[in-house]
Amino acid sequence: MFIQTEQTPNPSTLKFLPGRVVMEKGTLDFATADTAESSPLAKRLFAVEGVERVFFGADFVTVTKAADKDWQMLKPSILGGIMEHYTSGEPVVAGEATAATDAGAEDDEVVAQIKDLLETRVRPAVAQDGGDIIFQDFRDGVVYLHMQGSCSGCPSSTATLKMGIENLLKHYVPEVVEVQAAQ
Repeated sequence: MFIQTEQTPNPSTLKFLPGRVVMEKGTLDFATADTAESSPLAKRLFAVEGVERVFFGADFVTVTKAADKDWQMLKPSILGGIMEHYTSGEPVVAGEATAATDAGAEDDEVVAQIKDLLETRVRPAVAQDGGDIIFQDFRDGVVYLHMQGSCSGCPSSTATLKMGIENLLKHYVPEVVEVQAAQ
């Protein structure tokens, strides 16, 4: 098994491409080891000292390291953990973990248009950098988005939100006046 790695705009996060499907649908973000109970792969990665966050996309895993740790030391253990997982035959996620998706109740026309733009134009680009952006809410002209994976805590995430996503949404959806990161 050959696992590729890619740098992301977030220097604390690396993207690992195992060459296999990671998530069939949606994404999963494990902010701490305590949240990883449903995932044998995430538990295995959190067992590596210095791993602070794990994120699963369709065909990639992003891992965020502690600030005082070095990728040169962590990378071999993380690669080993991913390889062990895929050779073990265990599922990536066991049981009923809920993947994050933008699907939801019946949306009004504006929200449907926002979600469509996020799905077709924003999420593919963000996934290339090892992250995801999930629609949270639209209220009083403000779109609230939840940033995951390498986007979470990335130094350039504010610029991505304001100059990229906000400009795109304002251009296509006149009702949008601002985009903010959801808390």
